Amino acid sequence: MKKILVVLTNITRYANTTEATGLWIGEATEFVEEVTKSGLEVDYVSPKGGFVPVDPRSMKYADESTFSIYESEDFQNRALRNSMHPSDVNPNDYIAIYYTGGHGVMWDFPNNPELQQISLTIYNNGGYIASVCHGIAGLLNIKDKNGDYLIRNKKITGFTTTEEILSTKKSIVPFLNKDIAIKHGAIFQKARAFRSFVVQDGNLITGQNPFSTREVAKKLLTNL
Repeated sequence: MKKILVVLTNITRYANTTEATGLWIGEATEFVEEVTKSGLEVDYVSPKGGFVPVDPRSMKYADESTFSIYESEDFQNRALRNSMHPSDVNPNDYIAIYYTGGHGVMWDFPNNPELQQISLTIYNNGGYIASVCHGIAGLLNIKDKNGDYLIRNKKITGFTTTEEILSTKKSIVPFLNKDIAIKHGAIFQKARAFRSFVVQDGNLITGQNPFSTREVAKKLLTNL
């Protein structure tokens, strides 16, 4: 059975600040819990490989299920300490790739050609590309074999401008997801701020915010 590749950030802080960021922990743990209890295996990759920081703010929302994954030796070793480098990945081993969020991804997800090629290969093999929240940044610049943006004419969602404002990060982030998505031809959809909302268009499955993580996982499992 093919596996799911989970993409994590290496970014420790917001650019030009001393404010910490990193992986939004629930966007990894909730997804992993859902797919692994269905019998699927996951691997973890990050743009640089190796260490993955956790956004300290995300731990405020951690519950028992989050801690059960977070405290496991497997997650700490394969996700947080020794995530794979993209060069270690054989995309043919995976039925789906899933981009987690946390503000850090806005700096290291958008322009990584290796991750883009991995995603495109999985997609062209009939697999799925999924994301949640800021993880949409990993999808924004993927181009198909014709040089067109993969999200062009596709319905997608991600962390909204309203949610950036409410999070007090609009002035810090390097771009706004909605703006780039629309610029690249996507049909950006959204629901109320911080409510679960998931969009599927073909083999693309995207969630709006951290509260959409489990629904993204369940939607992917339904397709698989």
